[in-house]
Amino acid sequence: MNKNYKENLNCRGKVKEEKAKKLNIKEYIVQYDCNLLDYLINCLKFNRTNAKSLLSHHLIAIDGAPVSQFDFKLSKGDSLIINKKPIKKKARNNLPILYEDDDIIVIDKPAGLLSVASDKEKSSTAYRMVMDYLQSKDKHNRVYVVHRLDKETSGILMFAKNEELKNSLQENWNDLVIKRGYFAVCEGIFDKKEDHIINYLKMNSLNLMYVTKDKKNSQRCITDYKVIKENKDYSLLDVHIFTGRKNQIRVTLGSLGHYVLGDDKYGEPENPIKRLCLHAYELVLRNPKTKKIMEFRTVLPKEFGDIVK
Repeated sequence: MNKNYKENLNCRGKVKEEKAKKLNIKEYIVQYDCNLLDYLINCLKFNRTNAKSLLSHHLIAIDGAPVSQFDFKLSKGDSLIINKKPIKKKARNNLPILYEDDDIIVIDKPAGLLSVASDKEKSSTAYRMVMDYLQSKDKHNRVYVVHRLDKETSGILMFAKNEELKNSLQENWNDLVIKRGYFAVCEGIFDKKEDHIINYLKMNSLNLMYVTKDKKNSQRCITDYKVIKENKDYSLLDVHIFTGRKNQIRVTLGSLGHYVLGDDKYGEPENPIKRLCLHAYELVLRNPKTKKIMEFRTVLPKEFGDIVK
């Protein structure tokens, strides 16, 4: 069992221009709502011919998803990417969709896939996959990020299909969400087989979270866990969070000395299945538009169960 919680913490917007150059792209954060062609001309100062050429040659992407229609609707905060090479749309016949209606789409995100684009990765994201899928139905479709999962975490991820619902969900997320459940496999045997933990998290200079006693300048964090299976080496937990803090589960369990398997960001636990052993299996929330309770669930990943036999 690792005891190096603090040591790991101590030794570990806009894309910076030098990073964008390495990716052979230029990236701009959209400053106001408007159509794509208008933004290229009025804000980025391309003439109409050049702006249309960028679109017709498939050199434009929004948050990593290729867009070529002139009247595509941009929203403030979108990442508009201009690439030097064509960005092709991809067929998404195998998208792991859990639920879809006119307003939302929910997928079972695989481990190792970013939710949205990062400084280093623009195209291999859940957002891009969903956008490709929706635009194969109608080129004017678009998708909006509601919440995120860490790249290494698998499980339930929701997107909105219109900006109004996206804003309503994001602005009232903690009030609308009723349950957020995760399966986690941790190292070691827990003395307490279940617990209700209230602690406080802060971020260090390396953007890593840590538990602190400073209540005034930190984020209150509430986590429940229950051991549902264990062997001599590992424990399988059912975890529910009541606050959505960055890396909340990983930091909370790690601070107890029970790191999530595969979590080399905060500890040095074993990695028997070559992935982070954290899966978002349950999301229950009230739809702000229909007022109905919506419930989404997935099953325990087989490999999680296998390593605690």
